Amino acid sequence: MPAKVELIAYADRFGGGLNGLHGLLSGPLRGLFGGVHVLPFYRPYDGADAGFDPQDHTEVDPRLGSWDDIAALGAEYRVMADMIVNHVSSGSPQFQDWLAKGDASQFAGMFLTYGTVFPGGATEETLLRLYRPRPGLPFTPYAFGNGTKALMWTTFTPQQIDVDVSHPATRTYLRRILDQMAGARVSHVRLDAVGYAVKTPGLTSFMTPETFKFIGEVADWCHDRDLVVLVEVHSYYLHQVEIARQVDYVYDFALPPLILHALTAADPGPLLTWQGLRPANAVTVLDTHDGIGVIDVGPDTTDRARPGLLSPDQLAHLVDAVHANSGGTSRQATGAAASNVDLYQVNCTFYDALGRDDGRYLLARALQFWTPGIPQVYYVGLLAGGNDMDLLARTHVGRDVNRHHYGPAEIEDALARPVVQALCRLIRFRNTHPAFEGSLTCSGNAANIEMSWSRDGDEAVLRANLGDGSAEVTWTQNGTRRSAPLGELP
Repeated sequence: MPAKVELIAYADRFGGGLNGLHGLLSGPLRGLFGGVHVLPFYRPYDGADAGFDPQDHTEVDPRLGSWDDIAALGAEYRVMADMIVNHVSSGSPQFQDWLAKGDASQFAGMFLTYGTVFPGGATEETLLRLYRPRPGLPFTPYAFGNGTKALMWTTFTPQQIDVDVSHPATRTYLRRILDQMAGARVSHVRLDAVGYAVKTPGLTSFMTPETFKFIGEVADWCHDRDLVVLVEVHSYYLHQVEIARQVDYVYDFALPPLILHALTAADPGPLLTWQGLRPANAVTVLDTHDGIGVIDVGPDTTDRARPGLLSPDQLAHLVDAVHANSGGTSRQATGAAASNVDLYQVNCTFYDALGRDDGRYLLARALQFWTPGIPQVYYVGLLAGGNDMDLLARTHVGRDVNRHHYGPAEIEDALARPVVQALCRLIRFRNTHPAFEGSLTCSGNAANIEMSWSRDGDEAVLRANLGDGSAEVTWTQNGTRRSAPLGELP
């Protein structure tokens, strides 16, 4: 059968902990998902960046559970876990030891400073060439125990200290993480922020030839431990095609904005173009714990002569459409309006990005599921959740609009909503219909699109009008051809 759809979830926000998440998967969600990407469960899961700034990758936060709970999940599901490659928490024991002892620390050299990357200094032109998805330069001053200071390289937040991935202490640290994961039945490793991991003076220090070489090296470490590799990089779309040649899977981050463009502009053209270019070894998503990427379909930020999948005018229309559909709430959570956000992402739930239109939301999911690859569904998207403006008001972190904390009663109520029940039926259809093991053909004209999977006489055909959002599925079942509106699949 086709590879089953996978879930993406924070254990604390969807189940209250690892046991609670497992209970949802084996209870009300039984049969829906073949795998689960458990977002960072390390100590602490509630730091400066919702777990992406771990103090210790090899420790499960005891408030969530233990490695035994991860292994229990791994006995029933494909489990994906994050290895944050580029940085560690400023509260990590390694960094704190170095601050206290300086050059006498066994971890001296593990962390990147301005001086280690630019020992002879750097010109204004060199510094401005650095690529960073945040405003300003990537440096934060830290004081040593003896009172001296250093400018630490901090690509993301001041609490996330970049490491030197060529240093023996860093490489030992990363391999130890992989050993722990492999021993706890983790099957897939997501390399987070790996595109920023190699700093090369004079270059952008993002997705350089040295970066690609390092990605291949880490992939080898994973394969030595029978771990499957997924690379997480928001970048120019041709970078994904290049990365896909040397790892097991890449994210299809171009897909979400292309589907939004198709549904907001009634234009299937760019989406159909991408279907002919995209790598087959992709994980497809509409939403994740991050925002909706724009850079993934725009021009190359390092070479504007290379156009994107969408033109600047199309991108501007897309962003304006999302803000309008969300009633302006996404605008409050995006860009300079909120802290700790990616400048090249729009922060919004996918359901709100489509104006809470159930039909269009289901069509967006169908377009995702009909696209080749392994589909993943984010927990807020599973429940067709709206922007959490209360959480944004409390944290002032833009991405938190799409990181709602669901309690048990709220999950039960959401699962009873017609749009969520229809999405669950669509997931089961994608999981079980044999045509999805075959080949795909796509076509479109004006506002219409057709995507058809076929294998040994079995078919699963999606036909949709992007203008009015209507869609129909035609499929074979026991040799009989059946059809139904998308929202009424059995």
